[in-house]
Amino acid sequence: MTASTTAPPRIAVLGGGVGGLATAGFLRRAGLPSTVYEQAPRRTEVGAGVVVAPNAARQLRRLKVLDVFRERAVRLDTGWEFRRWQDGTVLSSEDLSAACERLYGEHTYTAHRADLLTALMSSVPDDSVRHGHECIGLDHKGDALRLHFTHGRQAEADVVIGADGVHSVVRGTLFGTSPATYSGLCAFRALVPAERAPRFARRPAQTLWIGPDHHLVHYPVSAGALVNLVAVAPAGDFTVESWAATATVAEFLAEFDGWDQRLTDLISAAGTPGRWALLDRAPLSRWSEGRVTLLGDAAHPMLPFLAQGAAQAIEDAAALARCLAVGIDDPPAALRRYEQLRLPRTTRLQSASRDRAHSNHLPDGTEQQARDKAYARQDPLVANRWVYAYDPDAELGDSEAAQE
Repeated sequence: MTASTTAPPRIAVLGGGVGGLATAGFLRRAGLPSTVYEQAPRRTEVGAGVVVAPNAARQLRRLKVLDVFRERAVRLDTGWEFRRWQDGTVLSSEDLSAACERLYGEHTYTAHRADLLTALMSSVPDDSVRHGHECIGLDHKGDALRLHFTHGRQAEADVVIGADGVHSVVRGTLFGTSPATYSGLCAFRALVPAERAPRFARRPAQTLWIGPDHHLVHYPVSAGALVNLVAVAPAGDFTVESWAATATVAEFLAEFDGWDQRLTDLISAAGTPGRWALLDRAPLSRWSEGRVTLLGDAAHPMLPFLAQGAAQAIEDAAALARCLAVGIDDPPAALRRYEQLRLPRTTRLQSASRDRAHSNHLPDGTEQQARDKAYARQDPLVANRWVYAYDPDAELGDSEAAQE
């Protein structure tokens, strides 16, 4: 951090999810204290599985929480294992155990989101997180920013970071409500106890079954104790965009009627599945206004087809902390620098994630056969080098990174 004669700004991080906790951790590492305001009244094991690819694992190592994370994470031996919907024929597969660290210096992991949050929380002092603080507004009070929470509570800050998710109050305050486009798709999610899951699903592998209008991904989490399922299907008239919405196993099974019996056996072992609509949002052209900026899903919500949502929030956090550390005397300029650094990459990922839906869901026929042949020839790790090799330090330049 550069020397300064001024006191460090009061930094408020709205949202105690992956992006918010990573931001607080990287800020602390840069010598900048912050306060995290989280709407949930207490920490709970919310969510399901998450993929932590090399670009995210690299940042967890830098934050010095990778060892904590690996206590419960599963290191993948196999990734991007595409299987045909009807009979499970392997169309493409990547040996991560041999290639991932050699190419990118880190492995790929899967984990329960709660375990990732626990690792990130280990980088943040307990007393810097305020639970039960649901932000409902933001305005100015003189030179300071004033945060309004439910139950009449208020707080002041000099810098505000909106890591408050896809329904961000901060984004709405800065730029108005982001119109969402109905994608016509919905996602099911479920966790299956390992003892009830078929053997093929317990392997340290990320497997994607692809077929007409549908696909399903599964991988182990929680040190192998659970198997995470995420499936995408036509939504019909279902438009609820909430992780709290649920479906039945029967509804889940109906979407995959006629698929490989091994897959339907896995679905049958699930508990109550979650179900939410996938709404698409156009990339923003700006994230920052004065001393306020956005991060993670608040800035760039993306469809889940590249499994990069959490990774991009962690990258945002690392870059934002670096920009503030070297530009602490001029926070608005530092936030603009962060936005200029990150916005082109996340915009590209939003577009790439959207395009993947079409490829995954091709009906059987000429185009599907050409896709399958292309998958057999491609190396997913090399094809996605632009995703996995990225490092915010390289973008900022060695001279800036060295000043942390």
